[in-house]
Amino acid sequence: MSDTSKFDLTGRVALVTGGTGVLGGAMARGLALAGARVAVMGRRAEKAAEVASAIEAAGGQAMVAPADVLDRGQLEAARELILSRYGRIDVLVNAAGGNLPGATLPPGASFADLDPAAVREVMDLNFTGTFLPIQCFASDLAKGGAGSIINISSMAAIRAITRVAGYSAAKAAVDNLTRWLAMEFGRTLGGALRVNAIAPGFFVGEQNRRLLLNEDGSLTERGKSIIEQTPQGRFGEADELLGTLQWLASDASRFVTGVVVPVDGGFSVFSGV
Repeated sequence: MSDTSKFDLTGRVALVTGGTGVLGGAMARGLALAGARVAVMGRRAEKAAEVASAIEAAGGQAMVAPADVLDRGQLEAARELILSRYGRIDVLVNAAGGNLPGATLPPGASFADLDPAAVREVMDLNFTGTFLPIQCFASDLAKGGAGSIINISSMAAIRAITRVAGYSAAKAAVDNLTRWLAMEFGRTLGGALRVNAIAPGFFVGEQNRRLLLNEDGSLTERGKSIIEQTPQGRFGEADELLGTLQWLASDASRFVTGVVVPVDGGFSVFSGV
């Protein structure tokens, strides 16, 4: 029989960047349900407070750690706030990210039409916004001897998806960073700090809702194309990320590092034929 206690996060402290988003908020709540004390990080302090309040209303423990993941000073201030409240940090979930219209090809446009400034901004938000929190919190994560970093990747990093040029490149960089840090921390810290990633398939969130759904809730042409390429024939639900998240955050995966786990309804394996 398996030892389900290895999935328990009681006593651990988890920090979720981008915890104000649809997926980040769901992951913050999921970690709390598994027993972790959760620090919710986001630029929107009021929204982060809503997520933390919902966790506490459900019987969990949570705090707000407002910060911009691209501001090292704000990250350091959040670090001190978390340590003063909880005394440790065991899990870092890098859920902050996003896309911009200028880094995406509109219908009929060409690669030459991409805005380099927008592409740089998307690279910063997704890659640098993952890199900097890891730099800031890695030493604290390793202190407990079982630290876990979980980066949020994307199907856009695994398969070539039309139009999303900047976002795809940024998430591919996150995948590479995940593998490189797993190697580096494994060699220097052993099992004290692991690095893995989750690659969600298509989930409806704040940024992509209009791209996937019409105002009446029906599928757009883009949404129809995605569903046709997803063997399970639907979009994902946010709580369907939580099993993989809990596994990677806990001792149940203590010999797992450097992997990118698709949670995608089969999108990444379907050839379209």
